[in-house]
Order: sequence, then C-alpha cells, then structure tokens
Amino acid sequence: MPLTADVAAQQVQERLRSLHRLIYDIDSERGRNEQCIESILRAEKAAESPPANEDSSSSSQQQSQLKNLYKTGLTAAEQEERLLRAALSRIYEIRSIKNERRIQARHAGNKETIGCGALMKMLLSAAQTLPLHVGRVGERAPPLCGAVPADSGHIARPGDAVAALVKVSEKEENWILAEVVCWHPAQGKYEIDDIDEEQKNRHILSKRRVVPLPLMRADPRTDEQALFPKGAVVMALYPQTTCFYRAVVNRLPASAGDPYEVLFEDSSYADGYSPPERVAQRYVIAIKEGKGRAT
Repeated sequence: MPLTADVAAQQVQERLRSLHRLIYDIDSERGRNEQCIESILRAEKAAESPPANEDSSSSSQQQSQLKNLYKTGLTAAEQEERLLRAALSRIYEIRSIKNERRIQARHAGNKETIGCGALMKMLLSAAQTLPLHVGRVGERAPPLCGAVPADSGHIARPGDAVAALVKVSEKEENWILAEVVCWHPAQGKYEIDDIDEEQKNRHILSKRRVVPLPLMRADPRTDEQALFPKGAVVMALYPQTTCFYRAVVNRLPASAGDPYEVLFEDSSYADGYSPPERVAQRYVIAIKEGKGRAT
C-alpha cells in the first residue's frame, strides 16, 4: 500500500519523539558511565599505591571492589551501546520513510528538475550522511559497506544509487551515476534513471551493467579491511560530474568522514594521471574489468 503524505508525516513524528527520549536517556547514561569511570580510576590509583602498613585482607578487599567496579562499568557501557544503536535505528527509519515518499512522488510524475549546482550539493550531502557501519567487537563489515562488494544474488531496491554503464553514442559508453526504478525479474534487467535529471534518460540494463553503490560507510579505525588499499584501481565519480572513471587510490580516508584521495587516468598529463582529487566513500567502487575507462 502506498505511503500517503499524512501517514509518512505521522510515522516520522513518532520516530522523532522516540529519538528525543533516547537522546535524553543516552545523556543520562553517559553521565552515570563517567562517574563509574572516575570511581574505577580512583580505585586503580589506590591499588597501585597501598599504604605501607596495609595487610593482605585490605589488599584483597580492594581487588574485589575494583573487580565489581569493572563489572558495573561494563554493564553500563553495554546499556549505553544499546541506547545508541536504538537511536541510530530511529534515524535510519526516518531516512527510509522519506526516501519511500520521494520514490512515490517520482512515480506519480511529481519529479522536480534539479539544477546542476543543487544536484552537486545533494550528492555531497548524500555521501556525508550515508549511514556509518558500527559493528560489534570481532564483527566484519557486511556487504556494501565501503569497499565490500554486494553478494552475488543481491538485487538493488528502487531508489538505490548505482553506477550504470550506458551508451552515450554508437561508439561510446560511460559509467554514470543513476538510481534504480525497478528490477524486472523475468528479464533479469534493471530499469534505471540517470541521476542528472536534465538528461531525462531512462535505461533498461542487464545486471552486469549495474554496480550498486555502498549502503554504509566504513570506519578506518575499526573496519580498515572494508576500504580499498592504496594503489587499488577503482571507479570513482569525477568531481562536479555524474560520471565514473578509472582511478588509482592514492590515500585512504583517515576517519569515517574523510574522502579517498584518488588519481584519475588522464592521458593529457605526462605520467598518465590527474592531480589528486578527493572522492567520498559512497562514490568509489570496484573496477569492472575492461569497462569504465575515460573516453
């Protein structure tokens, strides 16, 4: 059943109220955690410098007290983690509701033309607000997190951003930034729209001509294996355009909010590469062999 504007607004408000309560609870829990950490630090300091006349029973009591403080601190930290994950879930739910409404509006023909400058700002915002994968200890980054490819059976959903190989002339093909309209299972093909609405182009493409973009950012501090290594050949969105070209990773992101630094293949330069360009994680994907070269 289509999501009406009134129902969507009600669902968003419900989640915003829940998010407000969660933020209040997180702040309270963090205050308790800070007090617990201070108690642990004081107890550790006392255990490291016991009085000269302290007997063994007093030392044992101190160790027991410290162990209890560690347990309390661990329980409090786990509770804060649960609250933070619940808050993130509410944010993702709000994003999903708004995205569903946007897709419905587009299908209904209410597609507003976006100018080039506004489109570039929208693409930058989409990259900066892409959800960050926050895994648990020992958990590996899932498919479509950073450089981790999609599963072989993955089917992109309507509204998902993809790189699509389309014909721009009889002899030329380009990888463009596009959005999935739908998947036709009987044909095994995607229907996609060029993200540049000024082009007003819709394409029917086989799965091998469509590469899903990451659904989550990888944090270099916890999921370095989910980033492309230095020297990797990739496809990257050229700045201020909606086309992907071959590039080499020159520098990895230092934090979750940082972009890659890449060198685009460019025969107009003596060494065959452009000066370094900064490209967000969302727009750096695995190379398709034999495809995606700048023409």
